[in-house]
Amino acid sequence: MRRTAPLTILALICALIISAGCAVTLGPAGIPLKTLLSSPNTWMIFWDVRLPRVFTAALVGCGLAVAGTTMQGLFRNPMADPYIIGTSSGGALGATIAIVLLAGSGRPVLAFLGAIAATFTVYFIARSGGKVPVETLLLSGVALSTLLSALLSFLMYTAGRSLHQIMFWLMGGFWNVSWNDFFISLPILMGCGGIYLFARDLNVLSLNEEDAIHLGVNVEQVKGILLALSAFVTGIAVAVAGSIGFIGLITPHLMRLIVGPDHRLLIPAAALAGAILLLWSDTLTRTFTNDMPVGIITACFGAPFFIYLLRSRMRA
Repeated sequence: MRRTAPLTILALICALIISAGCAVTLGPAGIPLKTLLSSPNTWMIFWDVRLPRVFTAALVGCGLAVAGTTMQGLFRNPMADPYIIGTSSGGALGATIAIVLLAGSGRPVLAFLGAIAATFTVYFIARSGGKVPVETLLLSGVALSTLLSALLSFLMYTAGRSLHQIMFWLMGGFWNVSWNDFFISLPILMGCGGIYLFARDLNVLSLNEEDAIHLGVNVEQVKGILLALSAFVTGIAVAVAGSIGFIGLITPHLMRLIVGPDHRLLIPAAALAGAILLLWSDTLTRTFTNDMPVGIITACFGAPFFIYLLRSRMRA
């Protein structure tokens, strides 16, 4: 455990509070704090629009970062995340089915089922001889994501009036987020808490599965639980905010450089950093780009970062 790790966690907590305060006041319509209580219109924007959007963005960023941290630890590779291995695509397909066939009802449930089905499908395809080679895992994720994208395109082709809604939702964003969406996203905290309970086991699994078995860890059971919890968190995040990529890839990698590989510190650090990163990404899009989908912003800096990781791994 690095000596500076607790200070880093404290600094991230302070940064998240400051970021939330800035996100509430910044936007196309600025909200001066001195007029918050004196103006009914300002209070309505603050309470009904800004506050649920800020809280939901923070929860989604937290969930995606923790899910990415978990998958990178399980597969012992910094390039694994819910977007790369198909979990987000599965959640997107499930949520789109709910929009097209069920008029949006049951979207969180179908997004979760799609995410968990995609995750375990990739895992079992890549598994060989009791092990999961990283290259096979990534290629399986790309292949399954391509298949799911084809199914998604078919649904969009037959969507009719729902096409516009699906298009904007797939690009990822928090345009019409309400308090109801915030309450739907609250189980993300429970999923992240469940993952944190396995932080010690994840530390052992990150090193070697054989050592984990010798230390009394039920490897397959722990893997199944952590994959299910990661898919649960990702499914809810996708159902609320659409497909937002690379938060789960970048955040754990950066936090690992700062606080170290101990998941007892890495998980909360990544959760806070993911919330801050997505919060600022959303704030920038609605302040300077006329509310452009936040998924475009995260992909613009996430894709080059993934290429950098890939090249670094090839050189190593």
